[in-house]
Amino acid sequence: MLGSKFFLIFGLVTVSCGSYTGVHGRRVRNIESNGISVLNGADFNQDTLPRFTEPIPNVTVTVGRDALLACVVDNLRGFKVAWVRVDTQTILSIHHNVITQNPRISLSFNDHRSWYLHIKNVQEVDRGWYMCQVNTDPMRSRKGYLQVVVPPSIIDRETSSDMVVLESTNVSLTCKATGYPEPYVMWRREDGEDIRYNGEHVNVVDGEILFITKVSRLHMGVYLCIASNGVPPSISKRVQLKVQFPPMLSIENQLEGAYVGQDVTLKCKTEAFPTSINYWTTERGDMIISGSISGEKYEAVSTDNGYKKYMLLKIRKVNKNDFGSYKCVAKNSLGETDGVIKLEEIPAPTTVRIITHQATSSQIKKEYDYDTEYTLPSNGPPPIKEPPVTGSASSKCCAILIFMSCVYVIVILSSYNLNFVSS
Repeated sequence: MLGSKFFLIFGLVTVSCGSYTGVHGRRVRNIESNGISVLNGADFNQDTLPRFTEPIPNVTVTVGRDALLACVVDNLRGFKVAWVRVDTQTILSIHHNVITQNPRISLSFNDHRSWYLHIKNVQEVDRGWYMCQVNTDPMRSRKGYLQVVVPPSIIDRETSSDMVVLESTNVSLTCKATGYPEPYVMWRREDGEDIRYNGEHVNVVDGEILFITKVSRLHMGVYLCIASNGVPPSISKRVQLKVQFPPMLSIENQLEGAYVGQDVTLKCKTEAFPTSINYWTTERGDMIISGSISGEKYEAVSTDNGYKKYMLLKIRKVNKNDFGSYKCVAKNSLGETDGVIKLEEIPAPTTVRIITHQATSSQIKKEYDYDTEYTLPSNGPPPIKEPPVTGSASSKCCAILIFMSCVYVIVILSSYNLNFVSS
């Protein structure tokens, strides 16, 4: 039924355009009283009728690009080819003529066999079925589908922007995206750290909404909403989450020791957002003014690491008046905190003088002397009995070696005795 409808549309436009009323003088048959005419395929041998040599391939194209649909017909002879948009029943072209008023559509052909429908700057409205038909009776046709894909795009007006929230409240980040096919949306941290989500540490949270209960300072950072649908390029949007909380302070060593003349450094660590104002005071409550000039008594330094600050107070050449308590203070719009470090005096280390020198040979010799004079006995070694000569050759050999060793020991001892006596 659908094919007959397209066939009738084709025939009506053909007559009204005056494109043909007959082929090679052959008979034309009227099928309606309104003048619609078609070619009677009965007057042709079935073997000589037009035939499609291949199906019309489905085409996928990204929006904004150009599309090309190809229809190849053999043995067309006097018959004519038309392109029709199936869903809207719109005739786009008949043989060599473009019928539609759409300026993006054009037609080309080759050797009366290949017929190409061109669509420039493809839009989503172009998605659908396209038919190539030949005006035989019955009508012959082939269909191909034009798929128009759209890369993802984030809808800014429906997506969260940078947010500032109070600690321990709930926060919801939303990301809306469009595209075809429908995009897949996920959330992740820009710095690659895990997200603390529902009591777990996860790298990615799927879905358009990232809902965090009881947000803490550990959630503070930049989050990426990423949308993708297989059509390049994927797209992302940065959403910065800032968590406000009053200052907190920690001290590693609340008691520091130093001796007079020493340089000492006191340390405090603070956390706050908005960024806190940090300073040091003495135990009398006087604010310590840091001096940048070399030789100044105090030097206060703060280093930032996100919402964390490290406070350092360097006291040069400590004297008696410097011992006591020092307070590090942090303030922001949500509150104030402080901590105390006590500096106490410790004894100065004793000076140890180490003298190194190269010893002479006589000094080396003296190292072996004792505090009191000591001499070996002067009566000499005990007499040595000669070993028996009896026994095997190996026994004789051993006896000779033992005898020679004993003689060598006696000589050494005698020499050692003479040295001590002479000294």
